[in-house]
Amino acid sequence: MTALASLLDALHGDQPVIAAELRPPRAELAASEGRDAWIDTYHAVRRLSRGGTYVFLTDSAVGTAEEDNLRHLVANLGTDVPRDHVVPFLTCKHPLGYCLSYAERARQHGFPTLVVLGGDHAVGIPRCVDHAWELRRMIREHEVSLVLGGWANPHADAASQVRYLLDPVFTAEFYLTQIVSHHNRAPVERFISEANRAGVSAPGVFGVFYYRSATRATLDALGQFLPVPVDALRAEFAAGATAQEVCARTVRALIDLGARHFYISNLPLSRASRTLGEIMELVRVTA
Repeated sequence: MTALASLLDALHGDQPVIAAELRPPRAELAASEGRDAWIDTYHAVRRLSRGGTYVFLTDSAVGTAEEDNLRHLVANLGTDVPRDHVVPFLTCKHPLGYCLSYAERARQHGFPTLVVLGGDHAVGIPRCVDHAWELRRMIREHEVSLVLGGWANPHADAASQVRYLLDPVFTAEFYLTQIVSHHNRAPVERFISEANRAGVSAPGVFGVFYYRSATRATLDALGQFLPVPVDALRAEFAAGATAQEVCARTVRALIDLGARHFYISNLPLSRASRTLGEIMELVRVTA
């Protein structure tokens, strides 16, 4: 297999990075259901990573306990999947000892990058620390070789978010952002402008959601966890846009605003690689 760049090297390189964010099976699934779900996850991770796509694997994404993503990755991915292209998430919604042990396991099993997030305050168990930077700082004290990723929210006050990224306590070499949309460009434009003005050197990876349909109940439920432009999305789908076209329009709008790197969330596991390819082809067509 051709040597592939680490995520951090790629983020500092000349080419855009397109990543996929996948969600592991829920912990409460029955044994047979969980096994089938993990098989789909393994296949998706293999196809994406072996094709050169970076894969983020979430941890308790919406407050629901998910299977230990690292344990399953180590047990089932084998040696043919490039660890540089698989990036586990760790939220603070676990006991502190588990979090520190998780980081140690990630390093021991050859995963060079770990994204450490706070986790939603409103759902699930409490965080073990108030802020994700506190956990990242503790991890860095023990695991100096791990590349750590953090989090920023373009929907919040841009100046405050940028000060946070510039603060030495941030303790991360790159950051992901909250999901954004072409239907709400202004906050993203302010955030990018302020980051450029202040000289933020850490590269950012902007979140884009793959909305599979415009079902109001689904969009309203998603709105509990991320900003969802419900009416605008419903109008766009009603006008005949496909899910791939809607997603591609957000990526294209972000490129026009100056963003370079993206992760696509909520791809269908069984068709993740193909769907991502269709989205990016549409982005190229509109370039």
